[in-house]
Amino acid sequence: MSFGRLERSPGPQPMSDINMTPLVDVMLVLVVIFIITAPLLVGAVKVDLPKSEVTASADNSPFVALSINKAGQVFVGDQPLQGAPLMRALEQAAAQNPETEVQLRADTEVPYGRVVEVMGVAHKAGLYRIGFVAEVATTPAN
Repeated sequence: MSFGRLERSPGPQPMSDINMTPLVDVMLVLVVIFIITAPLLVGAVKVDLPKSEVTASADNSPFVALSINKAGQVFVGDQPLQGAPLMRALEQAAAQNPETEVQLRADTEVPYGRVVEVMGVAHKAGLYRIGFVAEVATTPAN
């Protein structure tokens, strides 16, 4: 038996670089989540629509979506507009196509006077076709 020196090979050195694979995986998951949820967040103005037993029409003519929330603030699409900017937006829509329909969505708590004011602005801008948007009422089964 010899008493010699045992050679030990040096072990693996600690890794000093950041492993990017888990970071990239997490970022891709976040991108997918944002892609899925972004359209849901942009949705529209929160309006509590009145109920009606009439079904929706299947007309595919051009339209401008006007919404009036509980506070009486007017939105064109999802952009809040008041006064002159509202009038310009409606005049521009009328200039593109005089047959453009205004689809008016008013919260149930908006005073009738405010709805009539907005209708007057649309009429003054040259938009004469106004449709009121309502939710379809569900009737209880007998």
